[in-house]
Amino acid sequence: MSEKFEFQAEVGRLLDIVANALYSEKEIFLRELISNASDACDKLRYEALQNEDLIKDDPDLNIRIYFDTDVRTLTVRDNGIGMDRAELIENLGTIAHSGTSKLMEHLKESQGKDAVNLIGQFGVGFYSAFMVADKVVVKTRKAGSAKAFEWGSDGRGSYEIDESVWDGRGTEITLHLKEDAGEFLLEERIKHTVKKYSDHISFPILLGEGDEAPQVNSGSAIWMRPKSDITEQQYTEFYHHVSTGGMAMDEPLYQWHWKAEGMFEYTNLLYIPGMKPFDLYDPKRAHGVKLYVKRVYITDGVEGLIPPFLRFIKGVVDSEDLPLNISREVLQHNPLVAKMGSAITKRILGDLKNMALDNPELFKDVWAQYGAVIKEGLYDAHQYRDQLNEVVRYHSTRGDDLITLQDYIDGMKDGQEHIYYISAPDLDTAKNSPQLEGFKAKGVEVLFMTDTIDEFWIPMAHSFMEKEFKSVTRGGSELSKIKGDAKKEKKKKKEKTADISGLLSKLKEILGDQIKDVQISERLTESPVCLVADESGADMHIERVLKKSQGYEELTKRILEVNDHHPVILKLQDMIANDDKSAIDDAAWLLLDQARIIEGEPLPDPASFARRMARMMEKGLLTALSEADIG
Repeated sequence: MSEKFEFQAEVGRLLDIVANALYSEKEIFLRELISNASDACDKLRYEALQNEDLIKDDPDLNIRIYFDTDVRTLTVRDNGIGMDRAELIENLGTIAHSGTSKLMEHLKESQGKDAVNLIGQFGVGFYSAFMVADKVVVKTRKAGSAKAFEWGSDGRGSYEIDESVWDGRGTEITLHLKEDAGEFLLEERIKHTVKKYSDHISFPILLGEGDEAPQVNSGSAIWMRPKSDITEQQYTEFYHHVSTGGMAMDEPLYQWHWKAEGMFEYTNLLYIPGMKPFDLYDPKRAHGVKLYVKRVYITDGVEGLIPPFLRFIKGVVDSEDLPLNISREVLQHNPLVAKMGSAITKRILGDLKNMALDNPELFKDVWAQYGAVIKEGLYDAHQYRDQLNEVVRYHSTRGDDLITLQDYIDGMKDGQEHIYYISAPDLDTAKNSPQLEGFKAKGVEVLFMTDTIDEFWIPMAHSFMEKEFKSVTRGGSELSKIKGDAKKEKKKKKEKTADISGLLSKLKEILGDQIKDVQISERLTESPVCLVADESGADMHIERVLKKSQGYEELTKRILEVNDHHPVILKLQDMIANDDKSAIDDAAWLLLDQARIIEGEPLPDPASFARRMARMMEKGLLTALSEADIG
């Protein structure tokens, strides 16, 4: 007796989008079903290494496609691993993904092709069948099991599962085609689609039933073929195949295809995806590289093969030297895997360095997508730090071009002892920070650190080329030691500096425990005030990150730095000297709130800020009107 189930809510929404997507290349449903069938054959071939009884009755793994024009059905069948009842429910009735909620959030905002691309990112390519079918029936029997099951759905909110009878092994998917999908009942149309999208599949794809059915794909592992025999389209289609399950139509930004020879041999076909994976920053995310041994799929995501900071890489590594019967558990600690991983990582970093020099526009695209992840290696992959320093790029006050740390060192000023940087949530905030003013005035370059990981790797690295990193948002900038423009320096020496000690004392008194201290600034040239951390305190940006993400309270009190050349500051000092205290309180709090706003911090009391601002505007307007009347 069949059982009826409701689709998980997210699947129902997804199916509605897929079934009604106005998408021109509906033929990709066949690519997805063939790709899933290939994965099933790969899995069985691996399991059979441990238990050959699973495959002995039908050892020739293959994928078969056939159709029936009378009843308008198209069937894709494989003799791979198959599924049991629980796997049917998990794989076809549920999006078993930690990112489900994020998927649905994006889907609500996407339509048509964009929605289909998103679906591909989440590895649910099976549902593409409903682009061309108004009913899908899946018959399956897991290798080694006596029971077969049948799954059926019209894609409208529910599905049924029943026990079945089947002598075969694997999975058979039958599509009852819609009226506008009759083209997929034509032999030439199917052949063309298979050659276009699935020629790289390493298992035979047979068209028709019976022993005489012709094979329509090349049937050899694409990574083992000479580069000269592979077209760009074939490379791209293989990228789609090894990418997470799906219908994503992005093209890779870059690919590597090489064979390592020597003490141990392995072949690599690796890609940098054109579309950033949705879970790129999920700490549980494994890399997307599949490990093969002598063309037999073993596993994917094996630890040690690709370092975490390159986890966006997808593709295949095929070893000639690992034993075929190696278990996935043993792989995690295998020294040969570690050696391959080290060599692959060095090759990738070397090529990225060359890309930055030879093809800077392509490198910019790669860096924009994955730079923040690559930087993680500076924190947790010390053995690659020298190579990473040749790859990692930074924005700076120098201009729009990305630079390396070596570029920074080469441009340091006489007397400069530190590598100066500023941390901020984004480039605009960094560029507009008042703490930069004195550095710009002296022509001292400042690096913009806008990725969260920057606050973790910098303390660990501590220095580069014996020059220590120093945040410009910390006290003690030591700008006076650095030689700037000679004419500007001479002019500044001639300028008289007012004694504002009275104002400093008054500001400390008014602001009380809201600040740690009030000091004259050597970094401000245009703004009246700014906030900085104590020399021994944590950088201000990381404090904000911790407060937001971990619920931390502010870790340290800030220092309010005052520009003793600014007209506002000089006017307030005159008011103190003349014992005119009418607006000092409001001005002190407004200056502090101004410094907070520039730093992107929320004001602790917006209502009080608004009232003070209104009072100051009123006084300013009254003064202006009075002067106008006198005039």
